[in-house]
Amino acid sequence: MAWNFGNTTTAFFILFVFFLSATATNTTTAYEAIESYGFPVGILPKGVTHYDLDTSSGKFNAYLNGSCSFSLEGSYELKYKPEISGYIYKDKLTNLSGVSVKVYFVWLNIVEVKTSGENLEFSVGIASADFPIINFYVCPQCGCGLNCSNLDHNYVSSI
Repeated sequence: MAWNFGNTTTAFFILFVFFLSATATNTTTAYEAIESYGFPVGILPKGVTHYDLDTSSGKFNAYLNGSCSFSLEGSYELKYKPEISGYIYKDKLTNLSGVSVKVYFVWLNIVEVKTSGENLEFSVGIASADFPIINFYVCPQCGCGLNCSNLDHNYVSSI
């Protein structure tokens, strides 16, 4: 039995619907994408609305609704611009822009993040610091970090 659509508009519509359904099943969040490169979800704050990733070059952009800042462990203050960009590879983020940390009274851009065993190494270019990767299994919230009154955290399961 032959398909007879009567006109090309109907055929185009069917192909278009098929294409949309095929691409919709392959969508991932920015958090899932960074996990696939070996990073925990907590290196991004809650609220990433969408992202772009060129898998051939590693170039990525992640987008928030606006600027985001919070304190961690009472000593570090972080700021995220509405757009975060850089290059992502297995266990390494490079050429980062849009993320900064306050060290004493000076804001420094975080330019690189690497996994090193059970630690994440954050570099501001002239210096770096290691933190246990387990500290990044939860996404911080803009404004309150991990010390928010509502305890609605995005925990990562290792199952």
